[in-house]
Amino acid sequence: MSTTAAGTEPTDEAVDLSFRLDGRTALITGGASGIGSAIAGVFADRGARVVVVDLDGEAARRRAAELPGEAVGLAGDVSDPAAVAEFTAAAESATGGVDVLVTCAGIVDLAPAEELSAAAFTRTLAINLTGTFLTAQAVGRHMLERGRGKVVTMASQAASVALDGHAAYCASKAGVVGLTRVLASEWAGRGVTANSISPTVVLTDLGRKAWAGEKGEQAKAAIPTGRFALPREIAGAALFLASGAADMVNGADLVVDGGFTIR
Repeated sequence: MSTTAAGTEPTDEAVDLSFRLDGRTALITGGASGIGSAIAGVFADRGARVVVVDLDGEAARRRAAELPGEAVGLAGDVSDPAAVAEFTAAAESATGGVDVLVTCAGIVDLAPAEELSAAAFTRTLAINLTGTFLTAQAVGRHMLERGRGKVVTMASQAASVALDGHAAYCASKAGVVGLTRVLASEWAGRGVTANSISPTVVLTDLGRKAWAGEKGEQAKAAIPTGRFALPREIAGAALFLASGAADMVNGADLVVDGGFTIR
């Protein structure tokens, strides 16, 4: 991460292409499993101090204990403003300050639009979209005070294409992309960049189960690369955005979908 003040001209030689995160703290919501867990592992391997936040506090602490270097596991419900304030304060106190935020906490509740319950729609937006906002706001305030930081939000291919049965999910992820662009516009002049990642189906444990069999084969056939993404491939995208190599990337939606959304 560049330490050059916003608005000043860095030198070409100062651009950090090491993809190392030494000396930086990364807070990852939804970090005990799936994509979040993969990102936690890759970031820790690259030298980051990782704060794993998850609704399941015990799982968060177990994942933190597995990581190399310093790591902290915290319980936290991203849809609850009080809980977000609590885990943000705990992370700041334990680490001295968060440099990178990755918002992976999310749910999917599928049903045809005419059958989707209001409760399911509201819960999906509360976790996927409002939770992203609350966490980015709480952690971002500290980043802005220090004049540096990187926010990486987890959107989806569902942010830009219609997926049957995904009314709530598509709405929430489109909102994440829009929110991230506003953060990028408002905060970059004060040293904090914001970008989103939009994966295709990712082969986490849940993803493998949900997309097994003929359903998965049909879905893969619609992807130009002919396959789904691996968790570490999404972690690689997050590492790029968190690293010094992406200091000039701001307000982007990095699509990792094998080309699905270009058709």
